[in-house]
Amino acid sequence: MGKTLRIGTRRSPLALWQAEHVKALLERHHPGLRCTLTRIVTEGDKILEVSLARFGGKGLFVKAIEDALLRKEVDLAVHSMKDLPSDLPPGLALGAIPHREDPRDALVCREPDQGLDDLPAGACVGTSSLRRASQLRFYRSDLITAQARGNVETRLRKLEEGRFHAIVLALAGLNRLELSDRVSQVLEPEVCLPAIGQGALAIEIREDDEALSEILRPLHDPATATTVTAERAFLATMEGGCHVPVACHGVLSDGALSLDGLVAGLDGSVCIRRRCQGAPEDAASLGRNLAEEIRRAGGQEILDEIARTELE
Repeated sequence: MGKTLRIGTRRSPLALWQAEHVKALLERHHPGLRCTLTRIVTEGDKILEVSLARFGGKGLFVKAIEDALLRKEVDLAVHSMKDLPSDLPPGLALGAIPHREDPRDALVCREPDQGLDDLPAGACVGTSSLRRASQLRFYRSDLITAQARGNVETRLRKLEEGRFHAIVLALAGLNRLELSDRVSQVLEPEVCLPAIGQGALAIEIREDDEALSEILRPLHDPATATTVTAERAFLATMEGGCHVPVACHGVLSDGALSLDGLVAGLDGSVCIRRRCQGAPEDAASLGRNLAEEIRRAGGQEILDEIARTELE
């Protein structure tokens, strides 16, 4: 092919793994194509000890990379799908969504033989996610959750230093970094519903780059794209992000799309959760309808309360 593509990525070990993975896929599908990585520091990488919700949420991890893409300093960007806001900037589009890793969360305990039910009352669980914290407190109101920012290795080090009894991380990240032996318990969706897009990658390109869109076609996984489309439609309708404990997870089985979604109170005292099923081609409308159902069932009151809290 004789072409070089510049891939924009964050500098964390997991982000670099993801970018290298996409690079390898592209070069395998297109002999002669060469890809290089452009490492970019995002605002989210600079804010390490404070809740992301106070500084604009998940977009902090992608904006600097998207800006480089719009300035044509890179040709494509590789993100964790869960970091990508529901609305993309004008001029950008999703070029491909590769096959998804396991979307579930994982509990990593200081005492490896423990699980969630074995943690003592008052145990401190570290997580950077309001979604995880709210669901954990809903499941076990006697647990304490505390902020745990940083990349995977940093959070594991904080656990080993004794700052927490346990931490919760995305299983996909641990698998990709070959750290699955650290998992004490995989948290099933019934206990902790995954984040929108968790385990999936997003390859972002300029909207008018039709040639690159064609190059990326072999990397696109339609099944993953269907579930992610439903989840992101749910997110957009809930108007959620890092500052709202929302979750949604889609599963394709026997030709049908099942979708679970929820919104929880910040303190974990209340959780509104619903499920729906429909045709895969209706993924976006299923996500929107599920979000509206949850709003009507009491989710709107939770969203309003969170909004009032943010103003105080």
